[in-house]
Amino acid sequence: MRSSRWLSVAALIWASAAFAADAPDGSALYKRDCAVCHDNSASSRAPNREALTERSPEAVVEALNGIMRIPGSRLNAVERRALAEYLTGKKLGGDVTGSTTGRCPAQPPFRDPASGPQWNGWSPDLTNTVFQPASGLTAADVPRLKLKWAFGFPDSNSAWGGITVVSGRLFTGSQNGTVYSLDAKTGCIYWTFSAVGGVRTPITIAQREPGKYSAYFGDNSAFAYAVDAFTGEKLWSRKVEEHQVARITGQMRLYDGKLYVPMASYEETMGTSTNYECCTFRGSLTALDPKTGNIVWRTYTIPEPAKPRVKNKVGGQFWGPGGAAIWSSPTIDAKRGAIYVSTGNCYSGPFQPTCDAMMALDIKTGKVLWTMQPVSEPPDVSIAGCGPRGQNRYCPDGEAEDGPDYDFGNPPILTKLPNGKDVIIIGQKSGLGFAMDPDEKGKVLWQYRAGEGSANGGMEWGSAVDSERAYFPVADNYRPKPGGLHAVNLATGERVWFTPAPPPKCTGGRTCNGAQAAAITVIPGVVFSGSNDGAMRAYSAQDGSILWEYDANHDFDTVNGVSGKGSSIVGAPPTIIGGMLYFNSGYGTHGGRPGNVLLAFGLDDAAPAKATAPGAK
Repeated sequence: MRSSRWLSVAALIWASAAFAADAPDGSALYKRDCAVCHDNSASSRAPNREALTERSPEAVVEALNGIMRIPGSRLNAVERRALAEYLTGKKLGGDVTGSTTGRCPAQPPFRDPASGPQWNGWSPDLTNTVFQPASGLTAADVPRLKLKWAFGFPDSNSAWGGITVVSGRLFTGSQNGTVYSLDAKTGCIYWTFSAVGGVRTPITIAQREPGKYSAYFGDNSAFAYAVDAFTGEKLWSRKVEEHQVARITGQMRLYDGKLYVPMASYEETMGTSTNYECCTFRGSLTALDPKTGNIVWRTYTIPEPAKPRVKNKVGGQFWGPGGAAIWSSPTIDAKRGAIYVSTGNCYSGPFQPTCDAMMALDIKTGKVLWTMQPVSEPPDVSIAGCGPRGQNRYCPDGEAEDGPDYDFGNPPILTKLPNGKDVIIIGQKSGLGFAMDPDEKGKVLWQYRAGEGSANGGMEWGSAVDSERAYFPVADNYRPKPGGLHAVNLATGERVWFTPAPPPKCTGGRTCNGAQAAAITVIPGVVFSGSNDGAMRAYSAQDGSILWEYDANHDFDTVNGVSGKGSSIVGAPPTIIGGMLYFNSGYGTHGGRPGNVLLAFGLDDAAPAKATAPGAK
C-alpha cells in the first residue's frame, strides 16, 4: 500500500497538472460573462475594457468576490484567475488552492466520527442548538485561550465557511471554491478539492460503508457534492437547482438515508442589474440519495412558479411571486417525523404566507405539514434596486418592492423547556426572537424584542440555547447602537441579562462597528460571539460579563504561507471541540470588512503560533 505522504504529494502534482491542462481561456470568459456590460459601458455604467487593463489582477479578483460577486459566483477559482490575468496582462502569484506549502507529512486512519466528541456541521446536534457540552473547555479555561495557528484562504475577501471537526480533522470551504481537510491540531493540509463555486456551507461527514466516509457540501453555483473524507476524491456531484442565480448556503443535512439540501439565491440583489428580468427564483428543500446524488423529492417554498406580472414603460418584464429562500441548515425532529426550515423575504409580489416563515415538512415525503409566519405587516416584498431610487429597467413602474427585509437567516432550534416540553426557538431580522410550539403548528408561545431590525439588522445568522436560556446576538448594522447580546428565559421569554456591544476594536468608517451578525456558540457557562469589529468575545452565561476577547484586526503568518488578514467576523458559529476554538475572520460584503483567515485557539500550556500582532487579553 502506498503511504499517505505519497498520496498527498501525488494529489498535489495531479491537481497542478489538471489545472494546467484545463486552463480556461480568459478571452472566452470575458466574451461570455463580461463583454455585454464592459463593452457597452456608456449604457451600463460599468468601467470599459481599457480601464480594466489598468487594474491589478488582484483588484479584478477582489471585484469578482465583492461588487461583481454575482457574475463572479459563476466562475470557479481557476476561471477567476484566468479572467483577471487576461484583462490586466499580469500574472497572479501563488497557488489557487493555497496548498503548495503546509502539507501534512502523513495522514492517520479515519476513525468513526461517532466514536468521540464531534462538531459535524452547523451544530454538534441535528436540532441546531449550537450548544456544545463536550467542548474540552470549562468557563475557568476560557481566559487562557491563545492563538495556536492561522490558515489563509487565497483569492478571497471573505472567510465565512462553516467549520466541521471530526476524527482529528478540520473540514471547511472557501470563497474561491476550494474545500480543505486539515489537521485539527496543527492546520497542516491533508487534501484540497475544487468546487465549481464558492463553498460556505458547513460540511457533513458520514459513513457510506464500513470503514469509508464521505464529506457532503454545496456551493454558490447550486451544486451538491460528495467526496471521500480521507482522500478528497469526488464521488459524485449534482446541480440541484437549474435557476441561474441559485446557490446553497446552509448545511446539507444527512438523516435516515437522505441528504436534505436547502436552496437560496443571489436574486435578492439582482434588482441592481440593468439587464436581468426579476424575479423567478423560489426557495426549495430537496432530498437526495446520498449514495448517488439522485433526487428523491423536492418541495418549493412557493408552490407555483413565477408568472409574468407586469411590464414597465420601457418594456421590461417583471415576474412574481418569487423569493422565500432557505439560507440556513434544516433542523431534524425525529419524534414528529418532521424537518424544519426557515425562509427569507419575498423578492416580488404578491406577498406569500411562506415568506419570512417557519415551515415544517414531512421528512419522508416533503409534504408541507404547517407554516408559521409570525410577522406579516408590512408585507415583506424586497428586492435591492427596485425601491424609489431603483435604476433597473425591469422594475415595475410606480411600484416600490422595498419591504423591511425581515428574513429568517437563523436556523430553527429544537429544544426543551425546563418542564420537558419541546419548543422551537428562532431569531429574525425583524429584531424579534420567538418560541414556537411544534405541536400547535408553530403557535407563538412568546416573543422577545432584541433589536430594531432592518436589512442588516436584528438576528442575522444564528442564535443558540442551553438548558435554561435562549441567546440572541443582534446585528442592527448601521443603526445608532449596533450589536449587543441578550439572554432570555426559555420558559417565559423574559430578559435575564443584556450586554451592549463594547467599543469597536477597529478604527474608522461605517463598517467599523459592534454589530453581532455572526452565529453564536454556547458551552456550559460561556457564550462565544463574533463581531463586525473583528473581535471574538466570550461572555459569562450567568451575567453577560466578558470573560475573554481576541482582536483579529491584523495580519497573520499562516501555516500554508498565504498572506492572512483578520477583520469582521460574520457567518457560521465558532466551532469548539477537543479543547480548541476555531472561527473564520473576514467578510467583505454587506457592511463587513474584508479578510481571509481561519484562526485556531487552544490553552496557553502549549506553544502559541506566530502572529504579526498581539490580539488577546
